[in-house]
Amino acid sequence: MTGFAIAGRQTGATSGSAGDFILPLALLRARRNVKWNKYPPDVLPAWVADMDFAVAPPVQQAIERLVSQQDYGYGSPANEGALADAFAERMSACFGWNPDRDRLVCVADLVQAITVCLSVFSEPGDGVVIQTPIYPQFLKAVSNTGRRLVANPMIDDGSRFVIDLDQLSRLDPNSARILLFCNPHNPSGRVFERNELLALGEIAIRNDWIVISDEIHADLLYEGAHIPFASLSAEFAARTITITSATKAFNLPALRTALIHFGSADLLRHFHSAIPDRFLGQVSSIGVEATVAAWRDGQRWLDAVLALLKANRDRMTKILREELPEIRFHPPEATYLGWLDCRGLALKSTAFQFFLDTAKVAFSDGTDFGAGFSHCVRMNFGTSPEVLGQLLERMVGAIRQRP
Repeated sequence: MTGFAIAGRQTGATSGSAGDFILPLALLRARRNVKWNKYPPDVLPAWVADMDFAVAPPVQQAIERLVSQQDYGYGSPANEGALADAFAERMSACFGWNPDRDRLVCVADLVQAITVCLSVFSEPGDGVVIQTPIYPQFLKAVSNTGRRLVANPMIDDGSRFVIDLDQLSRLDPNSARILLFCNPHNPSGRVFERNELLALGEIAIRNDWIVISDEIHADLLYEGAHIPFASLSAEFAARTITITSATKAFNLPALRTALIHFGSADLLRHFHSAIPDRFLGQVSSIGVEATVAAWRDGQRWLDAVLALLKANRDRMTKILREELPEIRFHPPEATYLGWLDCRGLALKSTAFQFFLDTAKVAFSDGTDFGAGFSHCVRMNFGTSPEVLGQLLERMVGAIRQRP
């Protein structure tokens, strides 16, 4: 065992303090979700972006109400209307953005939204600009639709990752049709500042790119302020498709509910002209009820979650800097995901394989986030202080015990 203590062993499952939503390890292992079942029982999972917490009480109550009424019939237009209203209210209250609720399309999840928008607003062979490293489903959506990746690698400036605007400015305008953007950024955890977004938007306008902006992590900030890309100007909005969901911040991925917002009527008309009616299916009534409850009544829970996540982030940062200085790590400004650059360890295998084999810890493999990241892993710290302590102890022990 290493010399740092495990703090904050708390369990429970109901309201707004940390002790109320942290779930015990035994219960987590008994769950049937993919996070806790992909690897053998001796492996601690810190990979897929699920948090190990009970959901917000208003969300649970909304679901229990449907279950008690056995209300499993077809959803009504009023369901999606309530979802649109809740989305518009939250964007206005939290981010000062007033999206047009009549330019919304409901979908099951953001990967579906990305894939269909790439298909509608570009042609096979067209380039798609992406800041790498990036959430692997971005890369899969590009390849699966027959589009071509135009990588714009992020720059490590010594304290955080920044967009390489110079490289982006030098691109041939005809080399791409779409900028597929992630704000806040996964996996670096960057919350992009206004000047960065404005510079990016000017390049998009100059090159006549459509911007698909994934803003699913907007509610998970520790520093700075989330600025919706479409809120920057009417000119930016006219070429922006914003995709988002409550599933990441409120831990509801299995409920399959997301939204696409089109920044102009022309974008929406083009989308509808290309996609047959009902091609996307319908969102689940349960997912809609849960999302509305989360956005309207779940903030107290989210505030408590963010306090715990920040404590986890800060603890992780301290241990990595003091115990594992060979690992390069910038504390994320948002998300519950840390990007660990392990090249300083001079491993003989990928960083993912080393930690899986030696520490019995499953991270997300850096090779999935773009070319040249085999020495990196993404770590999910959205878990209890107890589990985080075990993860860190295993990491330190595995590295100290290397021959």
